[in-house]
Amino acid sequence: MMKTFLITVFTISTCTSTLIGCKKGSNFSQKNTVKNELRIGISQEFENLNPLIKTMAATSYIYSMIGRSLVSMGADGKWYPQLAKFIPNLQDGSAKIISHSGKKKIIARWEIIANAKWGDGTPITCDDFALALKVAESPTVSVGEKETYTQVEKIETDPQNPKKCTFTYAKAKWDFYTLGQFYPLPKHLEEAVFAKYGAEKEGYEKNSNYTTNPTLKGLYNGPYFISEVKLGDHVSLTPNPHFYGTPAKIAKIIIKLIPNTGTMEANLRSGTIDMISTLGLSLAEALILDRKVQAEDLPYIVTFTPSVTYEHIDLNLEHPILSDINVRKALLKGLDREGLVKALFEGKQEAALHGISPKDPWYTNDPNYISIHYYSKREAGKLLDAAGWKMSPEGYRFKDGKKLSLVFMTTAGNKTRELVQAFLQNQYKNLGIEIVPKNEPARVLFGETIRKRQFGAMAMFAWVSSPENNPRSTLHSASIPTEKNGWSGQNFMSWSNKENDALLDRLDIEMDAKKRLDLAHKITKLYTEEIPVLPLYYRSDLSVVPKSLKNYQPTGHQYYETNAVENWEL
Repeated sequence: MMKTFLITVFTISTCTSTLIGCKKGSNFSQKNTVKNELRIGISQEFENLNPLIKTMAATSYIYSMIGRSLVSMGADGKWYPQLAKFIPNLQDGSAKIISHSGKKKIIARWEIIANAKWGDGTPITCDDFALALKVAESPTVSVGEKETYTQVEKIETDPQNPKKCTFTYAKAKWDFYTLGQFYPLPKHLEEAVFAKYGAEKEGYEKNSNYTTNPTLKGLYNGPYFISEVKLGDHVSLTPNPHFYGTPAKIAKIIIKLIPNTGTMEANLRSGTIDMISTLGLSLAEALILDRKVQAEDLPYIVTFTPSVTYEHIDLNLEHPILSDINVRKALLKGLDREGLVKALFEGKQEAALHGISPKDPWYTNDPNYISIHYYSKREAGKLLDAAGWKMSPEGYRFKDGKKLSLVFMTTAGNKTRELVQAFLQNQYKNLGIEIVPKNEPARVLFGETIRKRQFGAMAMFAWVSSPENNPRSTLHSASIPTEKNGWSGQNFMSWSNKENDALLDRLDIEMDAKKRLDLAHKITKLYTEEIPVLPLYYRSDLSVVPKSLKNYQPTGHQYYETNAVENWEL
């Protein structure tokens, strides 16, 4: 699970008002003949490059090249400092637990790297993090995971050194230092925008420089900055001469949008792109391409990296049919997950029991700790009978004259998800359940439909995570998005369980690793008992890279390999 959950999608996009400063497509299809230039194919488009607003995986993939946080996680699953000189800890006194008004809190000393600057040369200071905190706390700004910011109660800058600051955390949490998604905002550019529009609902998002002028160099502090944005076509990146770390070695990187994953191979062979990102191919397409690469001795490497990405179906627990636990159990019992991964993925992706990946230390498949629902059409039928849904001569179940019919939504144009959808539609038809597919483009599905819990009954998508992170943003009742809270939070199922909420709250503040593991297992037990979600499978991260690309290392978690893009070399 994770501190911040990122939605992974495949989408067909056009230039919209999300980025007012964008330009429309440019028929970018010529063969790459430029040396030291890397063109990367990606099948989804970012929604907003403002690091506080972003929720889509494509945005995180790109932003990792142009922006940095205090800390991040490497391919080895370990935390390391980025903009920070060091990671404060309780052992050496750089962080300590205090009591204030009867509550335990943590104060930690952070120091920003001396030569860390924005792309226009302005030094990055603690004030930039303080502005991000102020914006994120605003009820008018939609932040997918507000707690990443609001867990920090206040930021105090050292009057003698603007690079040194003290963070006070509202709770004494064991993972207080895991601020991989706590991004600064350039105060010299964004403070005035927030002051002018911050009181309006979504006013800051619409008027931020990230929206109106995304090529403004001072917005970025990573090894690259955005030099061109053409939504529906491509994004260009060029090296940031003010980057504090190792200078970028590749002169230009172009992220090329190819929404139809079936044409990725053709674009690769034609030279339109040199590489396919981890947000590019379905597993089936990668397997076919891998066989071709080996048979034809093509100059590419197809990578298959087990990941923590969790494909699943959110169930709307406010739906009158799905509010019945027996119906939810029947849906899970009637779902042959092993058959699904064998039929569609040649067994290369693992069927999921719950939301925690086998790569995570908190994972368990022990029936003493979780409820395991093995496939059984017979038991699923019994559960539906017990719930009052009786089979009719026409092959569907009815109750009180109403057909057992459920709307099933996912991202339009995603071939893999459409295959999974068809597989499940057939399985549920055999149980007497009518599944009505209703797919939407990703921008609509995630920007409005799911975010506002208007997906009907079932919504299939994926979460990408980092290990040992509290799933409160998707499982806590306080994380149910509502109009009142500005549609913040990601508990789209509307799952509310007081015991689960208490466990999630305790998980944050438990300093003992063994006790945290026990809490995680108890949370997973409730998750598998009450079934707010139908687990499907854990995905593998797939990419295709040229053999000439050195120092490329997929991570398999939410902190993408692009976090180390400055080390890539052609």
